[in-house]
Amino acid sequence: MLEIKGLTKYYRNVAVVDDVSFNVRAGEVTGYLGPNGSGKSTTVKMVTTLLQPSRGHVLLDGRDIREDLAAFKQRLGYVPEEPVLYSYMTGLEYLQLMGRLRRLPEHLVERKANELLELFSLHSYRHAPISAYSKGMKQRVLISAALLHNPDVLILDEPLSGIDVTSAQLFQHLLTELARQGKIILYISHVLEVVEKVCAQVVIIYKGKIRAADSVERLRDLMNLPSLVEIFSQLAEERDLAQVARDIVSVMAAPR
Repeated sequence: MLEIKGLTKYYRNVAVVDDVSFNVRAGEVTGYLGPNGSGKSTTVKMVTTLLQPSRGHVLLDGRDIREDLAAFKQRLGYVPEEPVLYSYMTGLEYLQLMGRLRRLPEHLVERKANELLELFSLHSYRHAPISAYSKGMKQRVLISAALLHNPDVLILDEPLSGIDVTSAQLFQHLLTELARQGKIILYISHVLEVVEKVCAQVVIIYKGKIRAADSVERLRDLMNLPSLVEIFSQLAEERDLAQVARDIVSVMAAPR
């Protein structure tokens, strides 16, 4: 289990993440939701050790990850929100590099890289430079790189960005299968329909604080709302969005 305990991050004495605590259990997909600027990405950067928390801890199987960062990173697969790839490399070369950095045996890197590229419909482009890839193709390379070393923990930050419908459907099935294999999965997404289908529990953050952490079914019952979209709107949006839309149209139609 991955335990996030009291994570807090201050910028100029302002808490952008404020005492955030929740658990991500093995064998489940946990959705982490919130509007832009709510603290999602800052939380993820602290959990993945890219950012030092001002306060709080992250534990994996009961042990603080900072006791052995190298061991934690070896067990972690991470798809960042903003893709950072070496554009002069080919897709195959990039996966080969990632496998070597993970110290996988050379024959295993070669086999797994080629097989993942095939399964993600990238094999025919394996020798093309990543600079020639579409956004969705780059995203599939990032997902392949995160899975290459068979990690125990997967943190997926907006992994469907730019991905086509078929690839998105494949990814939904993949998340379900990874959970079935006992992986610990934290899934950050704005696509609430996918979250509702694949996540066993959801955590909603708003203005740096946790507003809810429970199963979708229980939140539906507690709030007497039919869908995650409506639950999210109630917990993480203070404006009447329908009224805002009407006001925008009124501004557009104002006489010159």
